[in-house]
Amino acid sequence: MRSPIGCLAARMQPKASEAAPEADRFEEAPHPRESFDLVGHAEAERSLLGAYQANRPPHAFIIGGERGIGKATLAWRLARFLLANPDPAALRAARNLHVDPNHPVARRIAALSHPDVFLLRREWNEKTRRHFSEIRVDDVRQAMRRFQHASQGYRICIVDCADELNRSAANALLKLIEEPPPRALFLIVAHRPALVLPTLRSRCQTLLLRPLSSDEVCAVLERLGEEDAVACRGAAERAQGSVATALRLLADDGLELDRLIAGTLENLPNVDWRTVHLLADRVAGRDDEAAFERLMVSIIAWIDARLHSEAGSGAGRLAPLAEVWEKAAEAAREAELLNLDKRPLILSIFADLAGAA
Repeated sequence: MRSPIGCLAARMQPKASEAAPEADRFEEAPHPRESFDLVGHAEAERSLLGAYQANRPPHAFIIGGERGIGKATLAWRLARFLLANPDPAALRAARNLHVDPNHPVARRIAALSHPDVFLLRREWNEKTRRHFSEIRVDDVRQAMRRFQHASQGYRICIVDCADELNRSAANALLKLIEEPPPRALFLIVAHRPALVLPTLRSRCQTLLLRPLSSDEVCAVLERLGEEDAVACRGAAERAQGSVATALRLLADDGLELDRLIAGTLENLPNVDWRTVHLLADRVAGRDDEAAFERLMVSIIAWIDARLHSEAGSGAGRLAPLAEVWEKAAEAAREAELLNLDKRPLILSIFADLAGAA
């Protein structure tokens, strides 16, 4: 079974072969820059293409939506198309953003060797042999220096993802977007676009992608080589429109873990502490980062669902849930940054969820 690792980012790297793993790649699955098929977002693709054909393109997009639905794939698809079609006449004649995988631009982008494409993502920490927990201001400054180099066509910066920018990095990126060089384009992937720094969000056009249907998730899984149709269908139906989630569910005991997480959350405000302890032991190990991420994503989705279902209950009713979300997100970042034991964190989160629910 495919064993995907957690979400997006690593480092700006101009070479094809990277000694460090790419944190914005699922293990054994193609990186979004190597994916030439886009499933389920034809309307968004037409919107982007139309903006360029009309010669009215924004210079910065936030491409938002749930994890694993194709946001980064669309960003790389647009970058590849613009650099492969410098002639405006070719843009006007295009029906979609497809570029042949054998096109020289496509090959250079796949190898991360195109001089006019800049990838901003979390760096690899050689000391800890892990990725940094956030995109740092120095990473953005490096992009700023490289971005000033002369270019006859588009120069494109892909940020994957905005959720991992620390505040200083977000402000540095804002400055770069406010004073861009000619024919610059910023494609900013965001899992939670509403939480992007407001001043940064105001400088960008937001394009929201919907979750994929179960059939669309199954189609992607099939293209990735998953052969068990029954398992794929089961994973797709539980994946809430996310290929990334479906891949996690197909890995090892992913479906069993997902059922355990879902059952524990559905029972709130009642908490079976024996089950929570078992869950904490299952996801808190150093080698269980994907499982821990799955738990955190599920908790955030559960809180989001409660906030939407109780939107009419007033701010006083919703505030405790929002506070749990903020506390959990900050504690998770701190645990990652300081390499802390995640078990106490998980127990604390469920205690807070029970109180808020």
